[in-house]
Amino acid sequence: MNFSKHPYVITLLLILSITISGYGQLKLPKLISNGMVLQRNTELKIWGWATPERTVTLHFNHQLFQAKTNAEGDWQMMLPAQKAGGPYQMLFTSGKESIAVKNLLFGDVWLCSGQSNMEHTIGSFKYVYSDIIAQSTNEAIRQFKVPETYNFKQPLDDLPGGEWKSANPENVLDFSAVAYFFAKEIYKRYKIPIGIINASLGGSPAESWISEKALVKFPQYYQEAEKFKSDALIAHIQKHDDSVSGHWYTTLNKKDKGLQEHWINNNLDDQYWDQMDIPGYWANEGQSSFNGVVWFRKTINIPQKMMNKPAMIWLGRIVDADSVFINGKFVGTTTYLYPRRRYAFPAGILKEGPNEIVIRVVSNAGKGGFVPDKPYEIIAGKDTLSVAGLWKYKIGAIMPELPSQTFIRWKPSGLYNAMIAPLLQYKIKGAIWYQGESNTGYPANYDTLMRTLIQDWRTHWQIGDFPFYYVQLPNFNPANSKPSESDWANLRQEQLKTLSVPHTGMAVTIGLGEWNDIHPVKKQEVGYRLSLWARHFVYGASSLNYSGPLIQSIERKGDKLVLSFTHVGAGLSTHDKEPLAYFSIAGKDKKYIWAAAKIEGNQVIVWNNTIEKPVYVRYAWADNPEGANLCNKDGLPASPFEGSVQ
Repeated sequence: MNFSKHPYVITLLLILSITISGYGQLKLPKLISNGMVLQRNTELKIWGWATPERTVTLHFNHQLFQAKTNAEGDWQMMLPAQKAGGPYQMLFTSGKESIAVKNLLFGDVWLCSGQSNMEHTIGSFKYVYSDIIAQSTNEAIRQFKVPETYNFKQPLDDLPGGEWKSANPENVLDFSAVAYFFAKEIYKRYKIPIGIINASLGGSPAESWISEKALVKFPQYYQEAEKFKSDALIAHIQKHDDSVSGHWYTTLNKKDKGLQEHWINNNLDDQYWDQMDIPGYWANEGQSSFNGVVWFRKTINIPQKMMNKPAMIWLGRIVDADSVFINGKFVGTTTYLYPRRRYAFPAGILKEGPNEIVIRVVSNAGKGGFVPDKPYEIIAGKDTLSVAGLWKYKIGAIMPELPSQTFIRWKPSGLYNAMIAPLLQYKIKGAIWYQGESNTGYPANYDTLMRTLIQDWRTHWQIGDFPFYYVQLPNFNPANSKPSESDWANLRQEQLKTLSVPHTGMAVTIGLGEWNDIHPVKKQEVGYRLSLWARHFVYGASSLNYSGPLIQSIERKGDKLVLSFTHVGAGLSTHDKEPLAYFSIAGKDKKYIWAAAKIEGNQVIVWNNTIEKPVYVRYAWADNPEGANLCNKDGLPASPFEGSVQ
């Protein structure tokens, strides 16, 4: 398929010379714009606004389509189904007004939504995916990033902004990483243009993506959505939060001895400062857990081979905020705890021999310090020098914990109204979803929430039960050496239940997480596992094994439990070739203990000789089930689960 040449000639010079009129009434929604991807093989609604009681004409592919505006100026027309391909042009006219939409493609459009792990861009992981970024140019993969906004009063008709961008080394940095890798897998195999509509927002809970009407079954969320229709309430909360936060940081800076006494200086006498191993938290170094400012200093010797070249300092992750100086020169800052600290700086800052690194760390809540098991090093060219180890430190200021803020944009229905409702007339092929972290504090109703969300979206899109593929939460937090309760495991179980909704799919990601980072790096694998569901159910790869083992039944034979699974493929296995791990069982008392487990054919046998009649079984039941290793021979991991003898 050739996307570089126009397939027909139709007054090309005229069309290319027409631009959007900035002062007229003819208007298109933001989605219908240059570079868009429209859904192939289905009748499409094209809509917009113009002067009331006027005719709007669409010139497309040697054809004319017309619609008349109503008394409010709304118009819509239907475009017959089109095959995949392009690029094409569209010319809209109404009276003397005209709009040209250029370089559009027909292909498959996928909505990509959720919270930060869907929102996180390729650029966030550019040091991991640098080769992929360099080779990313592809006019047939495009993203429309929905602006991050909310509205509690009513569903919006249009977006406040946004534009379609095709993949290339510059644009792809702003693509959702998961969505890009999903699209890349689909395009690689089927050569169909893929449009990504990226409507995602970090930290958002599921209820913020559901319409007000659908929230009625959840009284707590519905009442909260009603409450936030008040502009006065929102303004009051924002003013209060800004005042509290502003006062906290102003007081902090006034109290900080490091700022007053210029602890950034190279020639500072720090011989009486305390010492601490980095990475680590100061609460673990004999200090009480407090919030405020702590300054850190370290002298490192830079060899001549690292001179005269741009460099970087990697400082893992820091809780909560940091400012970094090398030899008195500022090299980077981050204002909250989640991002990886990777600060680039030019040649000339480092010098041969002793160099002073100074870090000002602000902790506003919880344990402050440096997250373990992350890289702490300086990189110049191909040379790396560790900066982990003993650092000197001194307290600049002690403060009470900063009161938590009200994240208004995450409140129920607000994101649906502003980021989903304006998309509903734009046909899509399906949706991929990565969310759940923000619901782990109250996991019990997550399955019900997601069933509601899926049905809500399908009802409003009016295109049937479109595919909805989602990511089961990966491993996170420190591992636990004993069987224990886990909100993350409970939420994964809720996600497993949601698979009973027709035309849904779940990418299992146990093993792709990082215990110390809620934003794990392995986004390519996540996108790939989501694409397996689409390839099988949407694109016809009928023989493809698209899922890891899912629990099917549990029965007791003597003092053992026999577990049967679906999606065993060519057979059950372990990804590390070690014996099965992370199974636990319990009797009627539900007191779980570790259990032995082995694979027999396509079943798993689980037992512990101290329990004569086991009733309950769990697999990978923990925030971070380190060592869980059941998979099929295609290498796809089994979903965590809990169940009982029927």
